[in-house]
Amino acid sequence: MTEKTLFTALVTEEQREAYTVRLEGAEIPAVVTGKLQGEAAGRLDFPVVGDEVSVALHDGGRKAVIHAVLPRTSLLLRKAIGTGRDAQPLAANIGKVFIVMGLDGNYNIARLERLLVAAWDSGAAPVVALTKKDLCQEQELAEKLAAVAQAAPGVEVLCLSSVSGEGVEQVAAALAGGVRCCFLGSSGAGKSTLLNRLAGHEAAPTGAVREDDARGRHTTTSRHLYFLPNGGQVIDTPGIREFCVEYSGEGLETSFSDIHALSESCRFKNCSHVSEPGCAVLAALEAGTLAPDRLKSYNKLRRETERQELKTDAKKRLLAKRKLKSFGKMVRDISETKRKLRGG
Repeated sequence: MTEKTLFTALVTEEQREAYTVRLEGAEIPAVVTGKLQGEAAGRLDFPVVGDEVSVALHDGGRKAVIHAVLPRTSLLLRKAIGTGRDAQPLAANIGKVFIVMGLDGNYNIARLERLLVAAWDSGAAPVVALTKKDLCQEQELAEKLAAVAQAAPGVEVLCLSSVSGEGVEQVAAALAGGVRCCFLGSSGAGKSTLLNRLAGHEAAPTGAVREDDARGRHTTTSRHLYFLPNGGQVIDTPGIREFCVEYSGEGLETSFSDIHALSESCRFKNCSHVSEPGCAVLAALEAGTLAPDRLKSYNKLRRETERQELKTDAKKRLLAKRKLKSFGKMVRDISETKRKLRGG
């Protein structure tokens, strides 16, 4: 049997298990082999935009079959909608995650904090791109920028207007020289409009935004990789209205580095920052150096990721079950002791 010649190609589009790969400057439709489908343990074993894959060419090079996904340097994930489903990969092998957020009604600090955790976890560097600067008054802009700086410690923040073009050159400079990034944000944030500015033409469709809540329609319906004139590469993703963090390695600690630094001074190593004595985080809250909403977001994300870890880690589920059983026995023993002391 003749061994197939395999080439390394780049996945540039994914839509309902159909792919497009780029090989020597040509865009070729592709599918995965039956073997890859059969051996895949879950969604993460399938190609995603940004992946390098081994392909064989068919029909004179007009079609490609993907035989393997090559090792990744980074992977942006989100929790899939619904229960019992694999994590949803959004982009692979990216150097930066541009979190795009409008300064109009799209502005949402809690969502920004959530996206930052996922960005740090991906292995890429997050960058916050605040769009629609032209719609924000000077005083309001200063307040919003201060809130973003607090929510994104150590993260580069760019402020721009895709309509006037102000600040777009800073995004272009951050992508020059072949940097690959992913645009991440909710519908109506201005991702596609920014992409078109960078590309210099209508590369991606844009849609109108409702005035009452600044939400837009999902004009981007599939993940697609675009090549910019300056050599940069952008993976545009569909607008995300609800983003659940799949898991948190060091992303939570990195994104909330201010709270993590405070927790180093807590009396108890496993302090939950809720009611424990000697909690440095609660002390900062009382002193007014830590915003209540900041701690609320941190605790919410920590509980969410811990629940997700319990669902996916059988060992942790078993330990949690044993701990709950032990606690129940302790409560019963205390109740029995009290009953005996009362002479019951």
